[in-house]
Amino acid sequence: MPEVKISLRQVSILTAMYLIGSAILILPSGMASMAKQDAWIASLVGMGFGFIILTVQWQLSRKYPETNLLCLSEKLLGKWVGKIVNLLFLVTLFLGGPAPVLHDIGLFMTVQMLPETPIQAIIYLFGLLVILGVRLGLEVLARSAELLFPWFLLLFLSMSILLLSTIKWENAQPILETGVSPIIQAAISFVSIAFLPNIVLLIVYPGSVNRSEDTHKAVYIGCLIGGLVLFMIIALSILVLGPEVTARNQYPSYILAKNINIGNFLQRIEAVMAVMWFITLFFRISLYTYAITIGFSQIFNIKNYQPLVLPIGWIMAMVSVFIYPNVPYEAHFNKKIWGPYTITVGFLFPLFLLCLHYLRKKRPQKSKKSSNSA
Repeated sequence: MPEVKISLRQVSILTAMYLIGSAILILPSGMASMAKQDAWIASLVGMGFGFIILTVQWQLSRKYPETNLLCLSEKLLGKWVGKIVNLLFLVTLFLGGPAPVLHDIGLFMTVQMLPETPIQAIIYLFGLLVILGVRLGLEVLARSAELLFPWFLLLFLSMSILLLSTIKWENAQPILETGVSPIIQAAISFVSIAFLPNIVLLIVYPGSVNRSEDTHKAVYIGCLIGGLVLFMIIALSILVLGPEVTARNQYPSYILAKNINIGNFLQRIEAVMAVMWFITLFFRISLYTYAITIGFSQIFNIKNYQPLVLPIGWIMAMVSVFIYPNVPYEAHFNKKIWGPYTITVGFLFPLFLLCLHYLRKKRPQKSKKSSNSA
């Protein structure tokens, strides 16, 4: 692990940016298709579930504050079993994390903004930007997030305020018309996109924060900020566009920004949403890539992770071009596979390691009792 130190404030900002990530653009559509006008309620329920999962994830870090997830896996499972599990974990993380998100960028740009531009050109250019950021290190990424986060909040709050005049409260009625089951289903979708991938941060933060004993508090604050941003985007999508339009559109929050029209003068500022999305996506992909390169350097005992950044980055860019052959396949993957995958990786895996920790803690006590009785 490289010797870097970031502040708790930077941890909160990075966490918020990572959590918002691609969810700000794609989450409202899926949740509206499940919970209809109650999607905003589902987002609040999802935040509640998310903080429970976050508590499980960060219990490990609180037990071993200077040890990241991969080192902890080797410690609890044994060196060779731990390395095999870590390798499988990183491969699935690679295929389920940065590559699909990078593909989303290319798809969005070619569908909404630059239809005549090849998707490969957009993916490779953004991938190069990510490679440069990761190669410069976590401290540079944290400082960049600290500089860009106020601008993100300014753009987001400005867009939210400008949309207030277009809100139709009847779009959120009747409340609970579809019952509780669709709300729970949508809440699980919210958790799988926003909170479960936070398992990546257990590789990035331990050993890299100035006051490691308070890292979990900073992560909770960052998740709260990010969760509230997503709640507001989902609520605005429902209240302005309506549940049917939100569910039909692939990027409803981008369509939301198109609805801003102040005196027929201030209008068509959907580029604001695109800029906010690019900012959060950059940090989501960068933290994914940083965690993966750090992980491979630990598995193969490479002291400096930087030589791995370029090959891993370019493999990520190439895989992202063909990871989804078409939009229906991506929709099927997100609906059927993404949820079980993130639950396994983001919840069951840390829960398994936590159970191992408590089992190993009890064994010495039993052996001591048996020796005292002898």
